[in-house]
Amino acid sequence: MDNNSILQKLDGLEARYEEVTTLITDPSVIADQQRFVKLTREHKDLGDIMNIRKRYINCLEAISEAKDIIMNEADPEMKEMAREQLSENEAALPALEEEVKVALVPKDPEDAKNVQMEIRAGTGGDEACLFAGDLFNMYKRFCDSKGWNLSVTDANEGAVGGFKEIDFAISGDNVYGTLKYESGVHRVQRVPVTESNGRMQTSAATVAVLPEAEPFDVQINEGEIKWDTFRSSGAGGQNVNKVESGVRARYMWKNPNTGEVEEILIECTETRDQPKNKERALSRLRTYIYDREHQKYMDDIANRRKTLVSTGDRSAKIRTYNFPQGRVTDHRIGFTTHDLNGFLGGDIQQMIDALTVAENAERMKEAEL
Repeated sequence: MDNNSILQKLDGLEARYEEVTTLITDPSVIADQQRFVKLTREHKDLGDIMNIRKRYINCLEAISEAKDIIMNEADPEMKEMAREQLSENEAALPALEEEVKVALVPKDPEDAKNVQMEIRAGTGGDEACLFAGDLFNMYKRFCDSKGWNLSVTDANEGAVGGFKEIDFAISGDNVYGTLKYESGVHRVQRVPVTESNGRMQTSAATVAVLPEAEPFDVQINEGEIKWDTFRSSGAGGQNVNKVESGVRARYMWKNPNTGEVEEILIECTETRDQPKNKERALSRLRTYIYDREHQKYMDDIANRRKTLVSTGDRSAKIRTYNFPQGRVTDHRIGFTTHDLNGFLGGDIQQMIDALTVAENAERMKEAEL
């Protein structure tokens, strides 16, 4: 793609940036929460692109100016300075063009959202529960390294440790955009601590990453939610067994894609405060419905693209953790790291970066960049 084509696309976005800058100060827009939130996010994204646009134009102008001096200036020192300037900017231009192309790829509007994550033990019995616990600890350490907040909303522990299932919320900057690639089946190959004969076993756990729904993203008749309370079990002292702080929400929901009606059951035992648990259960209910309502959109993406990098297809086996060889392999892009311990210790950014590059390459093809 030539410089003129890139500049034309950037110039078109500059006009939109100025329009959005005006709109977000309009009282009628501010009063419309849903529209205001969307425009504010768009303004931030466009602002980032405008910063890249400025650096890109400065680089092109510096190259043009240096060439002009070399061609028309008589002073040898000026010419030498111009050659240095030309060399420096021509070397920087390819990487800057690539940055511009990535910025021009239409962003997933969900990327900026917080997430609700679910990890479920799959095949493998107790070993699968232990592996689900390993995955949870991996994500917790990764969140700590990013400065994100992670809070467990519900958990069902395994008989020998780990979790049969665990639900947790993560909040921070661009959380869904970072973690969306983790949805799918994760497999582990190792000798379980529960195996007395030293035989290697393959077990699995399923990870689901759901963008957290805003209150205006879905329509829920809160009056139709049936609430139950119960005494939580697990850590928390005497209060846990004496106070009915755990909440259970039952809601009959009609799937707009299929017309079928199903009962959704959400539990939350995160805090000792029943109202807070109700609020977080309601947030999970919104997120669950939002995810189901957008499944058709996700299926359309899967049909359109050749890979399953970020379609949310949770039945796909995406990654294998092989302990005898000390490696982790992502099957969608063929990426392997041999630092298994570091990876399970939360050092997963390199894998996420590789998945992001693969996803952006696909999206650039779609956008003809």
